[in-house]
Amino acid sequence: YQRRVRGINAEYGALVLFSSTKMVAQKKDKKSQDTINSRLQLVMKSGKYTLGYKSTLKTIRQGTSKLLIISNNCPPIRKSEIEYYAMLSKTPVHHFPGNNIDLGTACGKYFRCSVLSIVDQGDSDILKTINE
Repeated sequence: YQRRVRGINAEYGALVLFSSTKMVAQKKDKKSQDTINSRLQLVMKSGKYTLGYKSTLKTIRQGTSKLLIISNNCPPIRKSEIEYYAMLSKTPVHHFPGNNIDLGTACGKYFRCSVLSIVDQGDSDILKTINE
């Protein structure tokens, strides 16, 4: 659907017409994000994981990491370094659709988290869901 908003531009004194279009793809993204969030909660309860950049690099180097999740506002240099290490260790990488605050909240923490490494998925089937 399409939404139109009318506003007055104070700098030029002109009437401005803004329009934004929402697509059906966002609904699918929201649904997939809900499934990822619920599976992440199960990993937090029953599996093993590490939060943060330094500990994630350690698990990648050791080869114990099964899946990496990176938030969408992780700094580009850090993101490319993690992806490079993951490529060398053949570890799958999932780009989380939310920012680091959303990823921290999805993990059930009260702090921000830009990188998450899953060492053991526990009772969750997150590895199968991400690979599909």
